[in-house]
Amino acid sequence: MNNLSELNTQHIEEDNINIKDIISKLLDKWPWFAISIFTCLLIAFLYGRYTPPVYSINAKVLVNDDEKGGGLGKQAGSLMDLGGILGSKNSVDNEAEILKTRFLMEQVVRDMQLNIVYLKKSGLISRELYHSPFKLTILKGVDTIYSTKFEVKKVSANRLMISSKNFEKEVSWGEPFMVKNVGTLKIEPNDLGKMDDGTYYVAVASIDSRVADLSKQLSVGVSNKQVSIIDIGFSYSVPKKGEDILNTLIDKYTGSNLKDKNSIADSTYKFIKERLNKIASELGDVENKVESFKQKNQLADMSEQGKQLVQNTGEFSIELAKAETQVNVLNDLEHYLLDENSNKRVFPSSLLPQDLVFSNLMSQYNALLVEREKQLLSVTEESPFVQNIDKQIIGLRGDILSNIRSTKNSYIQTRNKLKSQLKAAEGQISGVPEIEKNYLKLARNQQIKQELYIFLMQKAEETAISKTSNISIAKIIDPPKAQVFPISPKKSIVYLAGLFLGLVLPIAVIFVVNLLNTTISTKEDITSLTRVPVIGEISHNTSEDNLIVANQGRSAISEQFRALRTNLSFYLKNGSENVILLTSSMSGEGKSFTAINLGNILALAGKKVLLMELDLRKPGLSVKLGVSNEVGFSNYTISDDIKIENIIKPLGINKNMFIISSGPLPPNPAETLLSEHTPKLMQELKRRFDYIILDAPPIGIITDAQLLSVYADVTLYLVRQKVTQKDQLAIVEELYQNKKMKNIGIVVNDIISKYYGYGYGYGTYGEKTDKSIWQKMRFKR
Repeated sequence: MNNLSELNTQHIEEDNINIKDIISKLLDKWPWFAISIFTCLLIAFLYGRYTPPVYSINAKVLVNDDEKGGGLGKQAGSLMDLGGILGSKNSVDNEAEILKTRFLMEQVVRDMQLNIVYLKKSGLISRELYHSPFKLTILKGVDTIYSTKFEVKKVSANRLMISSKNFEKEVSWGEPFMVKNVGTLKIEPNDLGKMDDGTYYVAVASIDSRVADLSKQLSVGVSNKQVSIIDIGFSYSVPKKGEDILNTLIDKYTGSNLKDKNSIADSTYKFIKERLNKIASELGDVENKVESFKQKNQLADMSEQGKQLVQNTGEFSIELAKAETQVNVLNDLEHYLLDENSNKRVFPSSLLPQDLVFSNLMSQYNALLVEREKQLLSVTEESPFVQNIDKQIIGLRGDILSNIRSTKNSYIQTRNKLKSQLKAAEGQISGVPEIEKNYLKLARNQQIKQELYIFLMQKAEETAISKTSNISIAKIIDPPKAQVFPISPKKSIVYLAGLFLGLVLPIAVIFVVNLLNTTISTKEDITSLTRVPVIGEISHNTSEDNLIVANQGRSAISEQFRALRTNLSFYLKNGSENVILLTSSMSGEGKSFTAINLGNILALAGKKVLLMELDLRKPGLSVKLGVSNEVGFSNYTISDDIKIENIIKPLGINKNMFIISSGPLPPNPAETLLSEHTPKLMQELKRRFDYIILDAPPIGIITDAQLLSVYADVTLYLVRQKVTQKDQLAIVEELYQNKKMKNIGIVVNDIISKYYGYGYGYGTYGEKTDKSIWQKMRFKR
């Protein structure tokens, strides 16, 4: 339990250290944050200053939805209940969808010519004008108008300069001019008193693109399902123009709704007029025949028997005329329904007999047709909703035809019965001249035609009167009105967004840079990847001088080498352990720099120190120290004539420092290091010197350092901040785990303390380390 508690405590401490490290990194980049916040707030200010304000225009429309049946009437409610198939949708929802249709918005754009927008330049920005001092008219547009912005300048009282991206022309008022991809245009004065010498713009777009843009700014919804009120919202930069656009949209909607209602009356009236023309012609023919018959047969007055026949058959004749009228009407309605060109139009229902079942079927049929037309404003005929309506229309049409035929058969039977009764009545009276009988038949036919004509005239008047009583299903209860304050841009939110962005951007950049960084940056990077201890940490050398300890003995770097010397004393505990091997993952990590200054700091303690340049492939130690490399280690291993004294050279930086350079580069460096002379040489040198520092090649590239490790008492593995790759620490970890090198430790070189994670506390002893803000902002490599 105690171990678990200690482990949790350790994790918490590590988390705290990580949080502190993150905060430290962020605070170290405070100039980034300052500049980022300033820039983002400046952009936010400019955005709020020069972005045109957008106002919200709102209106409310009340829909007559007493039965909640999708606007189809009381009788159609049950048939249009598609809730189980396509989801519940009442008339308010349907009307809301109609208000959002592209068809309505297109009518508004065409009526108000909203595809032409006028602007005036004001300072650095252009503001839209509702009432422009001139008007641009498209006399003949191309099929597809490309969005074009014209600049209009007043040249003189009667001349204008019109220019766009690929067009420029001086024109007079009313003079037509042709623009490619737009068409033939002209500009006419509207209110020249308001036109100054400033710059005006006219943006011309296609109807379709403008409809799409304005539709995005329109919102229609039903906020409360308990009432039949539709909330309409519209966003626009010019409040008055936005109000007029919304007013026009609602007017188009109510007009369209009223048109749907009038379509039934119009269809009935048209049908009646067509039948009246035909019946009037037939009636005229019958009347002419009656008159001709009377004149031909000189029939001035009827006999007593004829008068009695007329009296006895008069009632039968009237009923027969009525039956014939109904049969004719039903025949015409049957043909109307069977006609493919007519059966998608509303049915002339006012002609039907007073039959409740028949009337209900007619109301449902016409309601479905009107609803179908409404739906086609926003969806296609392939829509499941429209297809469902089509199925219901077909079913109702079959029911109506069956009802019509059944009713017609009933009237035909009545007519035939009346004809039989009339014939029987005629047979009861004898002595009527044949001429009078024929006349009475013609007169009876005339009466039937007159009855049908009067019936149709009556229905035409009733239809005309009923049309005047039609009103729209919806009315405005709250007319469009723009809000006093704009909804966009909200400056407080814009400034907060700018501040937030100013804080987030530097954090994101720092995070991405750290994420993409594959080199060693902090001590945690090392300790998390290897168990090899860090025994030395050397700061970044800002000067070009490699002899820091010799020339800047009071510097922080010199103090860090002294700390390294102290740490080495724990590894080299007796006089016989005095060989230090320096290696690294790759070249350029500071082995030679560390060897020179470590040797110098040991020499300052009165120790006799020898530097051995054993990188036989790419020697650099002798060059940095300005020592001749003509004779060195490679000469000693191949010649018995070369003595140890010949290759040991004193160094001027300290009387206790000496060097054995690499000598001429051998063709086989590894074999040279394995020479039989090398063990004797190392044995003798250990006797003569207090410390021997071996500057070996990088172990991450070649194995020369491992060949020399047999002579080393301690191995210093150089890691350079921002240079050594993280995955290269696997090399030193593998050496440590397999014990391939003795007493291995890591020395971190070229540290920029702020990025490494902490300061050293040694101070700079008078060195000037202040950096400019631009230097602080740079990522050190």
